[in-house]
Amino acid sequence: MFLFAEGGHHSPLIVEFINHYLGKPVHHFQMTYTKPVWDKFFSNFGTEAEKVFGEYTVENAIPWYTIMFVIACILTIFAIWIMKGRLSEDDPRPGQMTLEAGYLALADMAERVIGSHGMKYFPVVATFSCLILVSNLMGQFPMFMSPTASVNVTFALGISSFIYYNYCGISENGLLAHLKHLAGPKLPWFMFIVTMLIFVIELISNLIRPMTLGIRLFANMYSDEQVFVQITNLAPPLTHFLVPLALTGLGVFVAFVQTLVFTLLSMIYLGEVTHPHDEHHDEEHHEEEHAEAAVAAAA
Repeated sequence: MFLFAEGGHHSPLIVEFINHYLGKPVHHFQMTYTKPVWDKFFSNFGTEAEKVFGEYTVENAIPWYTIMFVIACILTIFAIWIMKGRLSEDDPRPGQMTLEAGYLALADMAERVIGSHGMKYFPVVATFSCLILVSNLMGQFPMFMSPTASVNVTFALGISSFIYYNYCGISENGLLAHLKHLAGPKLPWFMFIVTMLIFVIELISNLIRPMTLGIRLFANMYSDEQVFVQITNLAPPLTHFLVPLALTGLGVFVAFVQTLVFTLLSMIYLGEVTHPHDEHHDEEHHEEEHAEAAVAAAA
């Protein structure tokens, strides 16, 4: 029995293998504990969970995109570990040089987009970048599918980015100041209605960012897979090697571009809600500490 993933693709063998051994206990757990909760929730809207999520069986108990995303996480760690190898300053290997080039490119972009304090958020931004790139590229290899070709994964990534940059903004500025920046520049009191209108527009714009991030990444990766499948099937037999090769090159290009877009937008959002420390204030504080130390030494 074949499983079908989104877009009519046959589910990879690894998905069938995992569901063969783990699908039954997972299915039993969800039918016993989570399905009643979903049924109760959707009953408030006059529908059932099956109509929303589709048929749920042992064969698809663990969705293909969940398995592929877990594999993407493992591959990301493994690929970085392999490329890193044995670090050397005198004789760096190609893998180490590739990682260093990627690090410098991301670090430079973080400082340019977020600001001089951009490296503070570099670990999370770099994690997004590496994980999305590996997820995008997985669809170019046999037996794998891009987890980012599923809207479930891209929405999860979008929500993660949304939560992170709002957390950074609130922790750095406080909740009231974080919300205040949505009202735009300070206007005279008699333009209060304009201020409130700006606040509402900015609030709505921020709340839909997880959706726009998720849909943009999903639409591009899903359409890339569909173009590959449809054009490959239409290609004459004599060009069955050349057409997939050209489309694979296009797919790799799309994978890098979409990784750059998601990472860049996440950096822009961080730059909006975070600010560098006041260097002048830091210098004054540093001078005060020196003066106090000198007084203490003299005493």
